[in-house]
Amino acid sequence: MGIIKVENIRVFAHHGCLKEETKIGSDYRVDLSVKADLQTSAKTDHLAHTVDYVLLNKIVVEEMKQPSKLLETVAQRILERILKEDDLVSKATVSVSKINPPIGGDVESVTIKMTIRRKK
Repeated sequence: MGIIKVENIRVFAHHGCLKEETKIGSDYRVDLSVKADLQTSAKTDHLAHTVDYVLLNKIVVEEMKQPSKLLETVAQRILERILKEDDLVSKATVSVSKINPPIGGDVESVTIKMTIRRKK
């Protein structure tokens, strides 16, 4: 087994419960970690035998473009797509952070973190 991480994916998106948030948009950071068997790819040196982090980034960017009220909803969509589109992934964890959230204080970010495991 092994872990592949794609960290600090920066996107501008329109998520939030406030009307202004979905209209104006804001900056987000997404961090992703997937667990998979990397032994075959380590031996064969073929992209087809591993988890393609270009695909992981594409999934994140596409799902972040779809507005949602809650970050949890976005994270769940990302996780479900990863398991659907890559059979090698046995477990995935995603953190979605809203940078400078409008919560009436000096807060750098708010982050939610979720994990999904493939059912055996």
